[in-house]
Amino acid sequence: MIDGPLQAIPGVPECALDDATAARLPASSPPAPWEAVADAVVWLHRAAPGATLLQLGDLRGRPAIPLTVAAFIRYRETPVGPYDEILAAPVLLAERPLPAATVPFIAVDSLASLRGGRERWALPKALARFAFAGGTARAEGAGWRVAARVRARRRELPLALVLRARQPLPGGGSALVGVRVRGRARLGRVAVTAEGPELPSWLRPGPHPALVIRGARMTFGAPR
Repeated sequence: MIDGPLQAIPGVPECALDDATAARLPASSPPAPWEAVADAVVWLHRAAPGATLLQLGDLRGRPAIPLTVAAFIRYRETPVGPYDEILAAPVLLAERPLPAATVPFIAVDSLASLRGGRERWALPKALARFAFAGGTARAEGAGWRVAARVRARRRELPLALVLRARQPLPGGGSALVGVRVRGRARLGRVAVTAEGPELPSWLRPGPHPALVIRGARMTFGAPR
């Protein structure tokens, strides 16, 4: 469990947790690890100039790989039920044995997931509305919006990934989280648009390479 108030979790302005939303959160969240089944669209692009400045807290100034990673995720099964999510990491930390993403932007349509993300992994989850139709995914929150038009090839390939995220903590230091993913994926492209106070400056619009993932089984480990 992350120490400190949930509203103090570091994130970009789009992820500020207002008092009214904080007051509606459940009293607690299930402990890690979380097991989940999900579909996702993950895309990446070269980081925008200045993206490393979005590294928050003690992570600022650490060596980074100039690659932005973002995703729309539809969780079919989780310890708090189904929900939708969008997230983005401006750069990757150049760590060994694997790079680590730092996620200052993440939003969901579930109050239970919002609390769990902030309480268990220091993820600055905000509340958003989602729409999925006709090969397009959209998310909209307080003062921001992201949309992606998705195209994928027909051929599916097996997918097995070990991912890492390192999140800054409100009182200093950071939490490292391991994520395991197994599923099926197709290569694809997305056309992205973004609006908001900061998002358009680093979540680049336009076409980007993508992975379209189906039925992935995911394990989110306890932070260390």
